[in-house]
Amino acid sequence: MPMPRSQQVCVNDTPYYHCVARCVRRAFLCGEDPFTGTSYEHRRSWVESRLLFLASVFSIDICAYAVMSNHLHVVLHIDSEKAKHWSVFEVLERWHRIHKGTAFTQQYLAGGSLPAYVIALAEAAAETYRERLTDLSWFMKELNEPIARRANREDECTGHFWEGRFKSQALLDEAALMACMAYVDLNPVRSGISDTPEGSDFTSIKKRVAAMKGKYQAKALYPFVGNPQKDMPNGLPFKLVDYLELIDMTGRIVKEGKKGSIDASLLPILQRLNISSDNWLCIATEFEARTGSVVGQELSIEQYCESHQRKCNRKSVQLLA
Repeated sequence: MPMPRSQQVCVNDTPYYHCVARCVRRAFLCGEDPFTGTSYEHRRSWVESRLLFLASVFSIDICAYAVMSNHLHVVLHIDSEKAKHWSVFEVLERWHRIHKGTAFTQQYLAGGSLPAYVIALAEAAAETYRERLTDLSWFMKELNEPIARRANREDECTGHFWEGRFKSQALLDEAALMACMAYVDLNPVRSGISDTPEGSDFTSIKKRVAAMKGKYQAKALYPFVGNPQKDMPNGLPFKLVDYLELIDMTGRIVKEGKKGSIDASLLPILQRLNISSDNWLCIATEFEARTGSVVGQELSIEQYCESHQRKCNRKSVQLLA
């Protein structure tokens, strides 16, 4: 018997969840229908764009995602502590990016001198919005409903786009988290629609590789910060290099019942990306752990390593002096 969502999600037990949403009747409403030849491929970009946008609004981080032809996988991290430190103004500003709010919250954001009752009502609304901005159900609702309405307008029809409420699965430890992320990122390879993970469209692994090569800002994705340690920054408790190697190794395994796998004749993923061991050392030691000055900037690996080398040279000169 289905379990209520409130009993499935408990941030005290784990902040990580794997969510799946499928199109109604598993029809090809996001990809190319092999029976009619009609392509709905552009809708996958709708889903991806909306997903990344919501990560900038909610206190919920995206660890991994894959937008497939007829379903969506996403691994999410709920950061309830971060939301507790938001001011009333920030909560309302975030909520107003997806909804109009109330007349009182609009007056509060406009500023100026306000009656006490307006301030009280706006603050009460902010607390309600604060809870919603850390709620898994609200996140998926804000993702799925706009996509359904947009698709129905395009098809000039009414009715369900998604077959029902999303499915969620709690990831109780780091092993489950990494295994689930790898499963999600390898979905296009296993389905036979992509040869390599880094070439898989509408996936988090492609976004991470593009950011690493200086071609994309990956601010919307939860960063890799390395192995667990004291006072570590917020992020995934793994190293990016370890995750990439895990993806590559797992993808080469031929899985029964699945169409595809990574060709055994292909070079390892770091060599396919033309990343030397020296350059990777620069990235692995500093790039992953930086969530401000480096991550999110359009900086190529070569530029980063040159900067890193200059810094090392300056330190050497200072020591010699």
